Amino acid sequence: MTDQEKEQKAGTAFSHEDEYARLSEVFESSARRWELIIYPSLFAFIVLAVYGFYLIYNLQRDVHYLAISVDTNMTTLAGNMQAVAKNMGQLTTNVRAMTVSLDSIDRKVGTLEPMLTNIHSMDQSIRSITYNTGAMNAAVQGLNVSTYRMNRDLGRPMRMMKAFMPW
Repeated sequence: MTDQEKEQKAGTAFSHEDEYARLSEVFESSARRWELIIYPSLFAFIVLAVYGFYLIYNLQRDVHYLAISVDTNMTTLAGNMQAVAKNMGQLTTNVRAMTVSLDSIDRKVGTLEPMLTNIHSMDQSIRSITYNTGAMNAAVQGLNVSTYRMNRDLGRPMRMMKAFMPW
């Protein structure tokens, strides 16, 4: 091997070492840049994951309490619905009884219709009596006026005659 070949090999080896050193420096600077991005991002991701777990845990707990509450309320509602059904049965029975009573009243009112006709004729008779009583009242008032006049007309001469009579 000649010196020139040795220098070329040495130059190549030197250049590879420089390239490897440069690559190592670039990689380290790139890794530092990535560390500035990745570690805070990783920390933020961990914080958000813990917070997400906390929210999901609380949501699960709230849903559990909600399910217990709904179950309790549904039990109460079922009991109340049974009471409503029972009361509706009683209401139906009462309405049927009222229907029977109203049918009975309807039949009784039906028997009152002939009486209504008689009452109508009685009403007309009473009106006629009222009219005749009014006519009699007018006639008696006329008699009253006539009697007053007669008393007045005959009273003066009779007083004079009474003064002449001895008894």
